Amino acid sequence: MSRAFVIVIDSVGIGGAPDADRFFNGATPDTGANTVGHIAEVCARLPRGPLRVPTLDALGLGRAVKLASGLDAPGLDAVPTGAWGAATEVSPGKDTPSGHWELAGVPVPWDWTYFPDTDPALPDDLTAAICDAAGTDGILGNRHASGTQVIEDEGPRHIETGWPIVYTSADSVLQIAAHEDHFGLDRLLKLCEDLAPRVHAMKVGRVIARPFLGTAEEGFKRTPNRRDFAIAPPSPTICDDVHAAGHAVHAVGKIGDIFSMRGITDVRKGADARLMDHVHDLATEAEEGSFVFANLVEFDSEYGHRRDPEGYAAHLEWFDAELARLLPVLRADDLLIVTADHGNDPTWVGTDHTRERVPVLIHGRGARALGQIAFQDVAATIAAHLDIPHSGKGTPVT
Repeated sequence: MSRAFVIVIDSVGIGGAPDADRFFNGATPDTGANTVGHIAEVCARLPRGPLRVPTLDALGLGRAVKLASGLDAPGLDAVPTGAWGAATEVSPGKDTPSGHWELAGVPVPWDWTYFPDTDPALPDDLTAAICDAAGTDGILGNRHASGTQVIEDEGPRHIETGWPIVYTSADSVLQIAAHEDHFGLDRLLKLCEDLAPRVHAMKVGRVIARPFLGTAEEGFKRTPNRRDFAIAPPSPTICDDVHAAGHAVHAVGKIGDIFSMRGITDVRKGADARLMDHVHDLATEAEEGSFVFANLVEFDSEYGHRRDPEGYAAHLEWFDAELARLLPVLRADDLLIVTADHGNDPTWVGTDHTRERVPVLIHGRGARALGQIAFQDVAATIAAHLDIPHSGKGTPVT
């Protein structure tokens, strides 16, 4: 019995979503967004030179971009040695839970609730519930905002008043930021945990704790102690299937949070560099029949939302080098799938995710084109590889 590894490089879309015109950044539809393709085009025009991701391209990244969107991405012209395809999402959202759940075999069966882009953004009864749970007379923020910007804007008053900083975005999410020293990390996590059932009942996907440190004089910086309290998937996922078959599911990054710890054996966290160290360790240590499920979030949080194509390119190149180091450690009968959950084109308008197809790049199964596939096919492929019953739909592609 072999093992399965899935690495979700968060937000690394490849354009071409057939319903992109139904999703927006402000008033602009996502039609034409292409995270990898546009980064490659930006790099080709800069003195730094073309996007250099030889390992990903050898697995089929350039061909997947072409298949998804019709774009010949500059510098991504390798003849694939891996199996490659482009996956299309059907869930009515371009967010983290929607993408991950569907990759795990469960499309979202409902429409998410989104808070309006008004000031204030939250309904009065929810604001009152937050104040009651926090033990404060008010909240700060209460609007759509960039996380780093709202902390910079509201941080000094947060320290002065002790009121939590509450904000949202175009995603179905409620985020609460607080200073680890002045407010307390444990207090922030309990606040978010206590609020989560109420917010989930509204069909808001996540409550996210966003702790930070620093001063107004020296600046504020978010810490790695973020925690997502996500609504539970509505039916069993591939994590539940592997667990029910008696095998381990090792969650790397925020996977445990996304799946509300259902079917998860253990969790390893940290920044992306540390997370890849965990994946390398698991390539050596993970048991037969186990499933390693990793999410690398900094593509999205540090570069996509901040509309930084050069930083995004550098992070792709870092990951490519890490992937080159990982592949020789895998066993001959291991399955590795590199994919994404949505797009976040750093050349696009606004700061929100973009609706895109995603690459599905498979190591260890030879060189071949998989064609246009479904997100759910990833879960079906894992189940078939591990030879376990699968509770979801989808078609194995290996």
